[in-house]
Amino acid sequence: MMHESVKVKSKTEKNMKKQKTLAGSAQFSGIALHTGVRATLRITPAPVNTGILFCRVDLPDRPFIPGSAKCVVDVQRGTTIAVSKTAIVYTVEHILSALHAWEIDNCIVEMDGLEPPIADGSATQFCNMIRSAGIRQLEKAAHYWCAKEVVTYKSGSTTMIVMPHDTFRLSCTVEFADSMLGTQFMELDVTPESFEKELAPCRTFASFSDLKQLMAAGLARGGSLDNANIMHNGAIISNGGL
Repeated sequence: MMHESVKVKSKTEKNMKKQKTLAGSAQFSGIALHTGVRATLRITPAPVNTGILFCRVDLPDRPFIPGSAKCVVDVQRGTTIAVSKTAIVYTVEHILSALHAWEIDNCIVEMDGLEPPIADGSATQFCNMIRSAGIRQLEKAAHYWCAKEVVTYKSGSTTMIVMPHDTFRLSCTVEFADSMLGTQFMELDVTPESFEKELAPCRTFASFSDLKQLMAAGLARGGSLDNANIMHNGAIISNGGL
């Protein structure tokens, strides 16, 4: 007979996903897209149940801003999160998408300014950082949301539909009728491997008219052909091609 104090894990418990963090740290410096200043971003491990926290190391109290939808304050030309008027960070979508795709539950993202470096305008550099730091599994079960019913969200001409599924699958149709991009469709089961190959390399782009609006608004100060593709008069202008 088995001793009463010994707990036997069920099959469900054994197969339950565990939380993950980084095995080490990684750092990258470069120009920020909108502010145009030189910025440094560093990712470091964090304990269980920490979540993804952005830390403004340039501010006196080194405030933390959770990488959560609850902290989103603006989505114009990028995702901005904040917990106060000073504890704010811009353009977090690339680093957050890479951490999510690699199933990193706990991580500190240290930033020495308002905005991370844009690299080449894609999430590839952040995948490289995660790969360089390595991944470590923790002992606590991972917390993740599963859709139990169909959820629909509409904003302007954009519609997003979330449906229950056993995996994280994206089915996406985009239409840029006024450009040579036209209409495109992709369906993909998102894994670390498929994200790194198919989604992470996707580049930031803008039409020439968009670029003029961005510059008039004081944005895209760090924009260049090193980190963005420009569409103008039926042509795509890009260093090194697409």
